[in-house]
Amino acid sequence: MQRRKFIELGSLGFMAFSFSSFQKKTTAIQPIVLSTWDAGINANKAAWEVLRNGGKSIDAVEKGVMVTELERNCCVGLSAYPDRDGFVTLDASIMDENFNCGAVACLQRIKHPISVARRVMEKTPHVLLVGEGAQQFALSEGFALEEPILSDDATKAYKNWLKKSEYKPIINIEHNQSTILPPQKLENNQWNHDTIGMIALDSHGNLSGSCTTSGMAFKMHGRVGDSPIIGAGLFVDNEVGAATSTGQGEDIIRIAGSHTVVEFMRHGIHPQLACKKVVERAVKAKGIEKAKEIQIGFIAINKKGEYGGYALQKGFNYAVCTADNFNKLINSKYVL
Repeated sequence: MQRRKFIELGSLGFMAFSFSSFQKKTTAIQPIVLSTWDAGINANKAAWEVLRNGGKSIDAVEKGVMVTELERNCCVGLSAYPDRDGFVTLDASIMDENFNCGAVACLQRIKHPISVARRVMEKTPHVLLVGEGAQQFALSEGFALEEPILSDDATKAYKNWLKKSEYKPIINIEHNQSTILPPQKLENNQWNHDTIGMIALDSHGNLSGSCTTSGMAFKMHGRVGDSPIIGAGLFVDNEVGAATSTGQGEDIIRIAGSHTVVEFMRHGIHPQLACKKVVERAVKAKGIEKAKEIQIGFIAINKKGEYGGYALQKGFNYAVCTADNFNKLINSKYVL
């Protein structure tokens, strides 16, 4: 009897172990994609087409932001606001689940800087190419040399800015591309523009991220913000999570913002709280009075598919897509 019971109990234990293992192997991972600002709604649709068919997150985050690079807006792509010398210069970065990353900065006359950044990642031993060198590399990879075609708003804003040439950006002008204030209605030559950052988790359980921008309007020629800086504008650790940023790049660079968000998540902190903690760190570094003059925001996903975002001030939003009929815009919580 004792021997028979031992065998029966052993068989039950083996069956339970096998069933548990089977459950783990067959549990589906729900893909998710997040992107900054309301431009992310359209960008998410393109990314979701990749994810819904079992595609890789790295392909999704490239395809997604390419949509925004082609839109005629004042924030991203060749139709965006120029620098103070009249040149449209573009920055972008991309990162996959294996710590592979690539970036370009101060790139001119190339339609899709995010795709050039991916080529840097895949075809060179480098992470970041800038300026003329980035353009030469793009041309060698078959990218066409384009002429910037500024949007009407960007053209008017630049002509208006030249009257005084004052650098006085205000926060959140960028937050709604469909209702951006016409330049002639802005007081004291005040303006701003921004970035689209995207992060995604695919059905294979892998994370990737991308970030693309034309940088601050009327910036000094050669200025580079956080977007192409791995660890500042974008960071992915496939064991932990992914994060990307938006807003005034200099203040994000100073605290290695996106990397810091991921490090907080590494300690088990929820993505939204991790974003909040990094925004608070930026406020401490800058001082509360000066912090009132800027905007920064972060979005993040962890390996469980939990997500969140947080901003310095009211006005930041981000788009979330987890299904064909679920692609919504969320107004972020904020510190100040």
